[in-house]
Amino acid sequence: MPDNGPGPRETVLEVTGLRRSYGAVRAVDDVSFVLPEGGSLGIVGESGSGKTTTARIIVGLERADGGKVLVAGRNRTARGEGRGRVRRLARAREVQMVFQDPYLSLDPRTGVEAALRETLRLHFPGRDHARRTRELLDQVGLGTRAADALPRQLSGGQRQRVAIARALAVEPSVLVLDEAVAALDVSVQAQILNLLADIREQTGIAYLFITHDLGVVRCVTDEIVVMRHGRIVEAGATPEVLAAPRHPYTRLLLESVPRPGWDPEAIAAARRAL
Repeated sequence: MPDNGPGPRETVLEVTGLRRSYGAVRAVDDVSFVLPEGGSLGIVGESGSGKTTTARIIVGLERADGGKVLVAGRNRTARGEGRGRVRRLARAREVQMVFQDPYLSLDPRTGVEAALRETLRLHFPGRDHARRTRELLDQVGLGTRAADALPRQLSGGQRQRVAIARALAVEPSVLVLDEAVAALDVSVQAQILNLLADIREQTGIAYLFITHDLGVVRCVTDEIVVMRHGRIVEAGATPEVLAAPRHPYTRLLLESVPRPGWDPEAIAAARRAL
């Protein structure tokens, strides 16, 4: 974990009273949390819990019906906040997102180095792009051997490393990872999670992990938020919540992880009773 010196760390992301509805469905209902500089927060829940909608609002891909998202004290949800090319680029440099399927987020016709250079030219036109591109490839463990490769020529893990490098290229304060390792083999998941831990230690970037996988949360987050039906039902330090969950839904999520003696029928009955 990054060494931020003595005393409390500054808050880099503050979400307050966030709301988003689709017709009669409240996808996000009064969601609030904070993420400190260099911190790692996991938002956990099943499909339909509202975790991905929350993430998309934070990044700016969806609009909130109410509430605030502050990054370094700047309100990203204010009307007119994202208008104008300069402001849109500045907002993109505050928060970046890595998606579950990197193949869909990469241009299949563009090689790795070209994709990174394009991002750098857009955000930092006056910099040494060749040097920065090499730094980014090294940072995510690819090196120059993958510089000319197209996405289809890379493995899933390598494509996710490219997606992470492209997000890091703009030097964001917050990196949102939406099920970023869910589609990878277990061994590759571990490699990517170790890579992310190293990057956080080196750079002090803050992570917001969106996941249904409690194993991922246990490995890489300091704090956890559990969502159900758009609302937060439990929150706290990750080790404490996972060791002694207070809410029945959190306990159900933990009990749903397959293990010796696992009883799926009992889990299904407990789910219906909630």
